[in-house]
Amino acid sequence: MQLPDDNSRDNSSDNEYELNVKMEAGMRTPYGLEIIESCMGCKASREGFFCRFSPAVLRPVDAASHHTIMPAGAVLFVEGQKPRGVFVLCSGKVKLSTTSKEGKVLILKQAEAGEVLGLSAAISGTSYEMTAESATPCQLNFIGRQDLMALLESESEVGVHAAQWLSREFQGAYRDIHDLVLARSSSGKLARLLLSCAPRGLEESDELYLHSAMTHEEMAQRIGSSRETVTRLLSHLKKKRLIRLDGATLVIRDRTGLEALAV
Repeated sequence: MQLPDDNSRDNSSDNEYELNVKMEAGMRTPYGLEIIESCMGCKASREGFFCRFSPAVLRPVDAASHHTIMPAGAVLFVEGQKPRGVFVLCSGKVKLSTTSKEGKVLILKQAEAGEVLGLSAAISGTSYEMTAESATPCQLNFIGRQDLMALLESESEVGVHAAQWLSREFQGAYRDIHDLVLARSSSGKLARLLLSCAPRGLEESDELYLHSAMTHEEMAQRIGSSRETVTRLLSHLKKKRLIRLDGATLVIRDRTGLEALAV
């Protein structure tokens, strides 16, 4: 019997090592997300993110942070719950909603990476105003309320960022109320919603692809209507050649026409 030579054993060891590295990397990246274990040197953070602090302030923020990954459908906090702290969304999307006494759900917005969730409740000490549920797998940083209040007292930069985000939330809520209440019709509200989900920076003549299109039920919850009404309105928009469907992707064919409907 011929024994393997040293080179064969070395190649076998190298291949086994590479396989182990790949397996470990796969284990460290559930849901296809790149795990962020520390805020220091984080590649996900960019201009406009709540966590865009100077290095000196980022250190105590990182020390107070608890990094975690959540699957889609995970509830971060519930409307009426006593605030435990805030969630900084590193990647993914989170659905924010409220529910009436009759059980009707209204989706208030979909939070994107870089936003902070539950800030106003955590600072005021009052109950969360809405329910937060992950719409996709998410990378999150949780900062407990006690640690957050200590950071606000000791780090003026954290206080400035918090004030800026609370102002943005107020302005966003005002715009949403304006659109929801003052839009002339359900078709106008739906047109506004579709346009708000469209990618930015394209030419006026370009078609807009909404790859992460919501279900009819989710659209209804966003505009305060019923699923049946949304289905009927989408069919009407298709007949008017304002939109079309490419499989699961909704395409805005005539942005100008949809904007006219949204006025």
